[in-house]
Amino acid sequence: MATESQHLERCIELATEAAAAGDEPFGSVLAGGDGEALAEARNRVVTTGDPMAHPELALARWAATHLSPAERAAATMYTSGEHCPMCAAAHGLVGLGPIVYIHSLAQLVEWRQAVGLPGPRVAPLPIQEVAPGVSVEGPMAGLDDRMHLVHDHYLRGLLGEA
Repeated sequence: MATESQHLERCIELATEAAAAGDEPFGSVLAGGDGEALAEARNRVVTTGDPMAHPELALARWAATHLSPAERAAATMYTSGEHCPMCAAAHGLVGLGPIVYIHSLAQLVEWRQAVGLPGPRVAPLPIQEVAPGVSVEGPMAGLDDRMHLVHDHYLRGLLGEA
């Protein structure tokens, strides 16, 4: 059985793959109640031109199609970054279980500001404000520092500094 640590490491790998492809560095793994990975996704916003091609939304859609309501409730979403409001809403509407994220939206806003980029186009609301019934764990100390490095490299690349 895969562990929380292994799922979070895979999220970092997926986020790094997304950044290497030119997409924002986000990656997610959906694990079943037994802890085994069911599906995974990475951000594809830039490469597809679809501003909603977030991995968390893709996995919520996958779960709605492939899992029963009980299986969805028992599933855990592991993700490199805290869900945006769109993804948090999808998570709650589909009835998925807990979310474990590496870095928060507040951290991402700080990281963007530190390199001179504006904040997000959508208010960075915490998951609990959008989907109050969802159990949430994060940020994950130590792993958030690693994701900061991935984001920093990606963001500086946008500015032509990498």
